[in-house]
Amino acid sequence: MPTESNPVPGSANPGASTTTAHKTPAPSSAQPEMLTGSGAILRSLEKLGVKDVFGLPGGAIMPFYDELMSSTSIRHILVRHEQGAGHAAEGYASSGSTIGVCIATSGPGATNLVTAIADAHMDSVPLLAITGQVFSTSMGTDAFQEVDIVGITMPITKHSFLVTKPEDVPATIAAAYLIATTGRPGPVLVDVTKDAQQNYAPFVWPPKLDLPGYHPVTKAHGKQIQAAAQLLAEAKRPVFYVGGGVVRAGASQVLLELAEKTGVPVVTTLMARGAFPDSHKQHLGMPGMHGTVPAVLAIQESDLLISLGARFDDRVTGKPSEFAPNAKVVHVDIDPAEISKIRVADVPIVGDAKDVIADLTTAYLAAIKKTSPDISEWWTRLNYLMKEFPLGYDDPEDGLLAPQYVIERIGEITGPEGIYAAGVGQHQMWAAQFIKYERPNSFLNSGGAGTMGYGVPAAMGAKVAQPDRTVWAIDGDGCFQMTNQELATCAINKIPIKVAIINNSSLGMVRQWQTLFYDGRHSFTDLNTGHDTVMIPDFVKLAEAYGCLAIRVTKKDEVDAAIKLANETNDRPVVIDFVVSRDSMVWPMVPQGVGNSAVQYARDHAPEWEEE
Repeated sequence: MPTESNPVPGSANPGASTTTAHKTPAPSSAQPEMLTGSGAILRSLEKLGVKDVFGLPGGAIMPFYDELMSSTSIRHILVRHEQGAGHAAEGYASSGSTIGVCIATSGPGATNLVTAIADAHMDSVPLLAITGQVFSTSMGTDAFQEVDIVGITMPITKHSFLVTKPEDVPATIAAAYLIATTGRPGPVLVDVTKDAQQNYAPFVWPPKLDLPGYHPVTKAHGKQIQAAAQLLAEAKRPVFYVGGGVVRAGASQVLLELAEKTGVPVVTTLMARGAFPDSHKQHLGMPGMHGTVPAVLAIQESDLLISLGARFDDRVTGKPSEFAPNAKVVHVDIDPAEISKIRVADVPIVGDAKDVIADLTTAYLAAIKKTSPDISEWWTRLNYLMKEFPLGYDDPEDGLLAPQYVIERIGEITGPEGIYAAGVGQHQMWAAQFIKYERPNSFLNSGGAGTMGYGVPAAMGAKVAQPDRTVWAIDGDGCFQMTNQELATCAINKIPIKVAIINNSSLGMVRQWQTLFYDGRHSFTDLNTGHDTVMIPDFVKLAEAYGCLAIRVTKKDEVDAAIKLANETNDRPVVIDFVVSRDSMVWPMVPQGVGNSAVQYARDHAPEWEEE
């Protein structure tokens, strides 16, 4: 999120107070330069410090692309599909703590961005989507490639703007940047008509921003902080339930300090993996449907749940009425709409996670001067759970690779300084479970929307943002076939990502549910990509056609060498087709619609349950 160096006018410390957040310096008395609207878009992006954008041109955005040729400070990366541009911008933002920018033309170009925009909205990713629109005089006539993209995206953005006059461009782009990057981050769309791009107007910078209804609050109320600290000092079985908001707020260091001062156990959600070091003795793992048994049961047995930047997602809570049934709840979130949405908070705290956690640490240290917290019995219970229920897996009976082993070795060989972008499905869960994350922004995935196809373009965006880090896309054979065309983008633009295809020749997570809940009726989940004699497509040949180094791995003793070769290859993308067992399942598991106390360590380690 933006800091003191934020280049948006009037937002040096956005939200520090609701009365000063949008003050702007007086415009210069010099005669403003005349620019086309498209020139003003480009100049505004340059003023805001944007360095990289992802896009695909078309008729309604062509004037802007003509201007973009002249830029010496902005790198444009031509994608092969607009959805790839959106996910790449997400990966760029999520790995580098800055805004991601994607560009598309009107009509289908704009609608192809919708999935990525919805994804960014669900996961609070700061995203600026710029789309071209037909001439303003043609709007409403069903003109060629006309869609109401502002109307379409209004429910899945923080705000969507329509610009029909060139003089409105600078203020709109600046406002979009401000909205996307302050408060709860998220996507903002700016739709610019073709005539607004072509016509001239004075370019005024810094523009005057008029956002009367936008007042993000970052500083929490002191009495709420004190109430939370008192509950924490008195609790016997407390848990810190950490969500992705801690990552977005850059609050990992203050979280570590709070945890160590209190000695309280920590669980990190799918979106918060890396927010707290996996190696830390107080970390219990990931909660939720495929969380660790210690993390899941710690929440269930807690008497105080302190939620930090988490939204009580259904994949974490299971049946909400049975979630942490005996716990009082302190809910910290920058978005007041999230407070008590799913679980009523005993102490609601609206504020930026970084500020709130720091204040909570101070208040806790003051509170324990009057009491002597003792959670030793709690740790006796938790240590037993960690010893009794470690994460693990069995070697497949069919002789094929264990997908968990492959992903575990990728993490161990690459190390914690790498970035791992996962698609959605079983491989996403295994990547969350078996790679050890020691720092924030190292695990990128589609958490809320669950978007297949996220992995490859997100890894591409992350590598552009963090060129000195090794970036892996951990993908399934289903996900990979949705966006693998961006390998061409990577090869041409010298973006040397590594792609691990966890190829079980099926839509693995759907197949797992079919096995467990539909009596093994595997209806339309076989993909024929790597088992038996069928291999359509042949991923090695496909990757080679895209200019990548391509490797197929079928044996355990080949795994390490392939990963090391991939990490050493930096002149082109690398794709490894790991042929794994289709019968491997993600454990532990809490089936949908039941309480988390029904967590099953493995099919033969708990009583039978059925999906409700």
